[in-house]
Amino acid sequence: MRKLTYAIACSIDGFIGDQDGDASYMYPYVVGDFAAYLNTEHPDINPSHVRRLIGTDGLANKNYDTVVQGRASYDVALKEGITSPFAHLREYVASRTLKESPDPNVEIISDDLVGRIRELKAEDGELGIYLCGGSAVAGALIDEIDELIIKTYPVVQGTGMPMFGSGFALTEFTLDEVRGFDNGVVVRTYSRKR
Repeated sequence: MRKLTYAIACSIDGFIGDQDGDASYMYPYVVGDFAAYLNTEHPDINPSHVRRLIGTDGLANKNYDTVVQGRASYDVALKEGITSPFAHLREYVASRTLKESPDPNVEIISDDLVGRIRELKAEDGELGIYLCGGSAVAGALIDEIDELIIKTYPVVQGTGMPMFGSGFALTEFTLDEVRGFDNGVVVRTYSRKR
């Protein structure tokens, strides 16, 4: 069974962006030893255009061969004219409003998101599935998430888009690892408590 990993950046108070999902304030923190950590331990989670910029686009996929994201996350790339932001992975976008994909590498999941994720998890393969956002998709898939990688940036937002856009549902995870970096970023890795 392949693993679904929600790898997400957030503020200290648990927001992944402002009310509209803008998280650009976090970009300046991706430097130094933290950037090196991401490039060596999690190179797959960088969008393809970022991989080209930092010289990691030739690397083989290490952890994931598939990415799932919500429409709002996908729209960030579309606004920049990028129709396949994770061209190095199989791409899926969960959307009820986007009926046709603007790119042959991107499949739209318009209904039964949980069922489609279960199918992807049941496929053969060593590499996992990267859930890159957004809040509503993560909330809908909370029962399917096997691992959390939470990159906490040293800022407090006060309000914004939560990590999980869902109603109250207590779900337990076990802490596997904590890594701190010179710039104040902390990365916590959790696995679903079985």
